[in-house]
Amino acid sequence: MKPKTKALTAAVVGTALGAAGLAFIAMPASAGDAPTLPAVSADELVQSVLTAKQPAFDGTVKVSDNLGLPMLAAVPGAGSLKFDEARLFNSGTGSTKLSVKQGNTEDTTVNDGKTVWHYSSKTNTASKMVFPAEPGKVTDKAATDPTAATADLLGKVRESSTVAVDGTARVAGRAAYELVLTPKPTEKTLLREIRVAVDSETRLPLRVSVLTNGSSEPALQIAFSDIEFTAQPAELFQFTPPKDAKVTEQQPKIDDNTLAQAEKARQDFKVVGDGWDTAITGKFSPDLLKPQQLKSKDGKTADPKALLSKIGKPVSGAWGSGVLITTKVGTALVTDDGRFAAGAVPEQVLYEALAAK
Repeated sequence: MKPKTKALTAAVVGTALGAAGLAFIAMPASAGDAPTLPAVSADELVQSVLTAKQPAFDGTVKVSDNLGLPMLAAVPGAGSLKFDEARLFNSGTGSTKLSVKQGNTEDTTVNDGKTVWHYSSKTNTASKMVFPAEPGKVTDKAATDPTAATADLLGKVRESSTVAVDGTARVAGRAAYELVLTPKPTEKTLLREIRVAVDSETRLPLRVSVLTNGSSEPALQIAFSDIEFTAQPAELFQFTPPKDAKVTEQQPKIDDNTLAQAEKARQDFKVVGDGWDTAITGKFSPDLLKPQQLKSKDGKTADPKALLSKIGKPVSGAWGSGVLITTKVGTALVTDDGRFAAGAVPEQVLYEALAAK
């Protein structure tokens, strides 16, 4: 598949699931009576999650979802959205390792705060990214640590939510508080509430559940099925690719051209609104919607517009025309003239976001 076609596939899937990225949800990892814990206020619990020091741990993460993505199988590479098991390691000092297994293959990402390695056993390829900036300011820790992403989520929706503590639970054998965030009545969102099970001792998010309007079942779920808080060997966060692996290395260069490209991207990308009804908008080259020839022996051609039509529906309005992709947790719009919008919101909010100046 050509780079442009790959880029479009990633953009389509990423846009459709961008709103879903708001939610890291948890399937109850272990049954048992609700533990008795000291009383804590909602504000105190949220603040303790935001300020807690990440402990050293290793745990297994299980994911299930009920997103309702239409005909996802038609999207090349969409299978990577599903995985059998993920193992997460945290050094407690800023380093993380995430190993994701799917069948007989495994993807590994190691982030020590300065260097990020990603290795795919399926393609036997590895990429190395070295950041000259201060640790934590450039590398995306949320990409390798869903617990960090959950804390970030809490910070973003806290002010636009009604927050409460709704009893206790036992997750992965750990006693936890049940924190519930409900959007305020002024918020225009498809989501009904977010539930986060917070470890009573470490304040680490063990389970998060996002529920949508009109459904009693979580739309997307992720949880620790087991977790152990213990010191991790330093060698876990040192990656050496196999000798026969194809390795690419990158190091960001801050020059005038890079700054100009960054500024253009910043101008093309907008965040409209805040809280639960936030929508993101941006631009891409309309050429990406043209048929692209695949790099295969049979020389087949991929038609991005046809692909979009299979997973979405044609829509039009004062903003133009395009394809609307709907999931239970979010909505995405890809226009024919090279724009997109996405959010955990009804479609009308996306139309308004495209018109925002």
